[in-house]
Amino acid sequence: MDKTYDNRAWFLVLPVLILVAFSAVIPLMTVVNYSVQDTFGNNVFFWVGLEWFEEVLASQRVHAAFYRQILFSTIILAIQIPLGVFIALNMPRRGIWVSVCLVLMALPLLIPWNVVGTIWQVFARVDIGLLGRTVTAMGIDYNYTQNPLHAWITIVAMDVWHWTSLVALLAYAGLRSIPQAYYQAAAIDQASRWKVFRYIELPKMKGVLLIAILLRFMDSFMIYTEPFVLTGGGPGNATTFLSIDLVKTAIGQFDLGPAAAFSLIYFLVILLISWVFYTVMTSLDKKEGV
Repeated sequence: MDKTYDNRAWFLVLPVLILVAFSAVIPLMTVVNYSVQDTFGNNVFFWVGLEWFEEVLASQRVHAAFYRQILFSTIILAIQIPLGVFIALNMPRRGIWVSVCLVLMALPLLIPWNVVGTIWQVFARVDIGLLGRTVTAMGIDYNYTQNPLHAWITIVAMDVWHWTSLVALLAYAGLRSIPQAYYQAAAIDQASRWKVFRYIELPKMKGVLLIAILLRFMDSFMIYTEPFVLTGGGPGNATTFLSIDLVKTAIGQFDLGPAAAFSLIYFLVILLISWVFYTVMTSLDKKEGV
């Protein structure tokens, strides 16, 4: 018997499609248009093909920014994922303290990115900042505006403070979804705390940890506001990540063609690395589930 389909439901999603077209597709096509053309002003453009893409891919400045970005994202994931899991494991599971801990963990996530950068800009100052004055009083010549290592440590600490809560909350949600029967069986078998974590809690958290890794990677790889407010990409180019370099090209130098090509390459790199992350982690999950 043939089934009858009513396609009128597509009219319900038509406003969403129109909104997406105006907010995403049309701006994207504008960027694509700029990436393959050049202009001398008066809104007169001429075709240059892949010239801007070749220029961006051959730029040593972009290569250096890319390496800094990869290093930053690697450090962030190496710190925040284990730290977030550790915090989630030590959060209370019942009682009034559950609500208190959840509220406290969510507070950093509610602060706007530019405000986070401003807070840490003041916090790390050696003259009035609590962190800067404390570290200086310990005999350490700390200055994040002049020392590249200090700038990196400050930015990493800022991002860890701001976003570890997200990993902790996701991991905590995964832990709360584990049935109590698993823990009762582990207690009967006299399993150690490590074995409970290794064979019960960690497998049950893999789904949320995958989401946490993908979210934190994409956000750390696209980070702009916090380091720009804190260091402006300095000292020198020590903290000039890809996003800051892109903005300097587009707004500072007003090179719209190279900036458009740069943004498209940036976008494709994020998609590619995220796809690799997802493919590898899901394949490992399937192998362990067999």
